[in-house]
Amino acid sequence: MVRGVDGCPAGWIAVTIAAGGRLMPNVTIARNFAELAMGVEKIAVDMPIGLPGRAGPGGRGPEAAVRRLLGRRRSSVFSVPSRAAVFAADYGEACRMALATSDPPRKISKQAFFLFPKIREIDMLLRDGPAMRDVVFETHPEVAFWHANGEAPLQYPKSKPEGLRERRDLLERQGFPPAFLDAPVGRGAKRDDFLDACVNALVARRLLAGTARPFPDPPGRDGHGLPVAIWA
Repeated sequence: MVRGVDGCPAGWIAVTIAAGGRLMPNVTIARNFAELAMGVEKIAVDMPIGLPGRAGPGGRGPEAAVRRLLGRRRSSVFSVPSRAAVFAADYGEACRMALATSDPPRKISKQAFFLFPKIREIDMLLRDGPAMRDVVFETHPEVAFWHANGEAPLQYPKSKPEGLRERRDLLERQGFPPAFLDAPVGRGAKRDDFLDACVNALVARRLLAGTARPFPDPPGRDGHGLPVAIWA
C-alpha cells in the first residue's frame, strides 16, 4: 500500500491505495503525521521537506522548477522560507528571521506561517528517523494534477466549484471509484484537501514503481541531509 497525504484543519487527511492494480482506496483523518507514517511503502505529502539556510528569489529550487509548468496555477506554489524562520516562536520573530535570511529580504505571509507547525512536524520526524527518508516524499497537488492531466495545468483553481469538478473527474479517469470520490468528507477536512490527498497517492504509487519525477532532477539536500525536491 502507498499513501497520499494533505494537511487539513483537523491535522492530516490521508488516502491509501494499493501499490498496483486496482486502487482500492480508503481515507483516514489523523491529528499527527506520525500516525500515518507507518504501514505503507511510500508516502507523498503536500508539505515542504528540506529547508534552506537562506531563501533565494522565488524560494527553493523546487518551487522555481514547478512554477513554470503550471501556467495560471503557479501562484499555488508558495516560496519556502529559511529553516530559522520556520522554527521561529511566533509570527513576529518568523518575519524578522525571514527578513534576515532571504535575498532579497522579505517577510512571510500569515497563510505560510500557519503551515509552519506541520512543516516542523515532518522535518523532525525525518531528522530523528533517517529510515523514514526512504518513505516520505514531498509533492504538490497542482504538480500531481498536472502530471495526471497529460502534463498540462488544470483550467480552474480548486477554490471554484468548476475546479473541484475538474479534479474529481480527472481522478475518476485515473481509476478512483466514483462512489469513493463522491462520498462525504470526514469532519475536519475539506473536499479540496481530500482530492489533493487522492492525487498525492498516485504520486506515491509512482514513487514505489520508480517512475516518479523529481523537480529539480537530481534532488538537492538541505543542511540536515533531507532531500529537496517536489515529486510528480
